[in-house]
Amino acid sequence: MRLIGLTGGIATGKSTVAQILTDLGAAVVDADALAHEVTAPGSEAVAAIGQELGREFVRADGSLDRPRLAERVFADDALRVRLNAIVHPRVRRRMLERAAEIELGGADVIVLDVPLLLEARQAYDVDTVWLVYAPEPVQIERLMARNGLTREQAVLRVQAQMPIEAKRRLADVVIDNTQDRVALRRQVEALYRALKAS
Repeated sequence: MRLIGLTGGIATGKSTVAQILTDLGAAVVDADALAHEVTAPGSEAVAAIGQELGREFVRADGSLDRPRLAERVFADDALRVRLNAIVHPRVRRRMLERAAEIELGGADVIVLDVPLLLEARQAYDVDTVWLVYAPEPVQIERLMARNGLTREQAVLRVQAQMPIEAKRRLADVVIDNTQDRVALRRQVEALYRALKAS
């Protein structure tokens, strides 16, 4: 069994690569999806967020006010660190449990899709780290188009993460997503074939 850590910067195309890998037969465990699970209405994580960060982030129905929380954490590094301390350990635990279940089912390639993998690599014992890369100006433009953000909002979100060039230096494999989807798919297919053959 091979365990790939898939990461990237915001708006680099990581989700697209994860979908291509799923299409090729890899089992993908998505940290963002699990983050939504662990912060479901009424969850332990939401209770901790309300208690430690402020009740204004929890709606009357027990759900997170995600837009309000995002607006604040991308403008406040200390608040973001506190939020991550609540959410990330729960997501990591759930990811590793899910990967173990998938491995017991006989999967030969498991992909952990983790946006902040390189920031917390010691927590994930992966065989190799694949980074989906696009330069920062491209990230900003894509994020503005995709999420309807102002340039200032997009810049704050991009700069809240480790710089993409630093991630590029730390990754084992760099997938260049500066062209079209056809070129991206060709790269991922070639990498996956090589991985399966090794």
